[in-house]
Amino acid sequence: MNREEVVKKLSEYGQEHLLKYEAELSAEEKESLYKQILDTDFSVLKKLGKKEEKSGERNIEGLDCLEVDQIEAKKDVYKAAGIKAIQEGKVGCVLLAGGQGTRLGYDHSKGMFNVGVTKTLYIFEQLINNLTDVTDEAGAYVPFYIMCSDKNYGEITEFFKEHDYFGYPKDYIDFFVQDMAPSCDYNGKIYMEGKNKLSLSPNGNGGWFSSFANAGLLDDATKRGVEWLNVFAIDNVLQRMADPVFVGAIIEEGYVSGGKVVRKANPDERVGNLCLEDGKPQIVEYYEMTPELLAMRKENGDPVFNFGVILNYLFGIKELVDIINKEIPLHVVEKKIPYMNEDGEMVKPEAINGYKFETLVLDMVHLMDNCLPYEVIREKEFAPIKNATGVDSVETARELLKKNGVEL
Repeated sequence: MNREEVVKKLSEYGQEHLLKYEAELSAEEKESLYKQILDTDFSVLKKLGKKEEKSGERNIEGLDCLEVDQIEAKKDVYKAAGIKAIQEGKVGCVLLAGGQGTRLGYDHSKGMFNVGVTKTLYIFEQLINNLTDVTDEAGAYVPFYIMCSDKNYGEITEFFKEHDYFGYPKDYIDFFVQDMAPSCDYNGKIYMEGKNKLSLSPNGNGGWFSSFANAGLLDDATKRGVEWLNVFAIDNVLQRMADPVFVGAIIEEGYVSGGKVVRKANPDERVGNLCLEDGKPQIVEYYEMTPELLAMRKENGDPVFNFGVILNYLFGIKELVDIINKEIPLHVVEKKIPYMNEDGEMVKPEAINGYKFETLVLDMVHLMDNCLPYEVIREKEFAPIKNATGVDSVETARELLKKNGVEL
């Protein structure tokens, strides 16, 4: 590998310290270090010192949701359009599975966690079961792309092989690794996790499509004739992917994107709100909702901001390709970052000590011309597993699975 190219890049960004231990490394270790340096996007460091501009007054408005009763009234039309799109190979799915089950006390990919009680039922398995319900009905398979992290890619791919892809045809499943971003200290110097290892972290859930494209899977999807991608997170074991009624509603109503939403349990529930900002679709996080916005009411008395997103979106590939060439906002986040100190020892800090860089899927939504909020019934399609116990936990998800006829 070209060392001169490595040195040039380090000099350009003031990161020469990353070669501090080069003389102690084997040829193989050097190659690994050089590759990390050349593969990692250092341009994010230019974001440091630039505050995100947010005007004091935000022009936020409600966005009409396609509610359950409206969906039911046109369900046959929507479903027929969605089934047709699936049968024609126009729909693909992308699962965001880079997370670990740390909050569950489980040191592996969250998708490998067993939610069963009297039998084994892995999260990955349940999601495949949900998708198979759709593909059985349509009589056609949906390309299924699974985004992993560099830390869990190996175990996830092996896990699927060991379980024979849970009955889904392996020719329709592809795995890819999320692009990584460097972590740095407050002086903008990239941390190291070893003498030949940079401190890297996934570039946020907004990085899924650029990672997908960089892995060559945009070409794969295009060759397959895929026109729509349904992206969703690993947490929710009840969600329906490639849902033909959802897909059909977006197509029939003439939208370029859509997001599944649930009716909020209370006005200030900690969920993002799909609304309009400056005439464009936007997801406003719960902590950004002012008392004035929360107090707004429709003519029928319902809150204007009455629905929360569940990270299940449908995007047109054409629009995704358009926005990949635009600059998606980059968020600089302060974090506790483990690092190797001057003595070559690993340190696990007790206080925040630097920055990570993330892009967010909500910013992708804002770059779309429009986005249809599509209501689903919470008890039927929203069972997130974030905690071991309590709210949004393994316990609550198991109860909801049972209510929906899933044998545990």
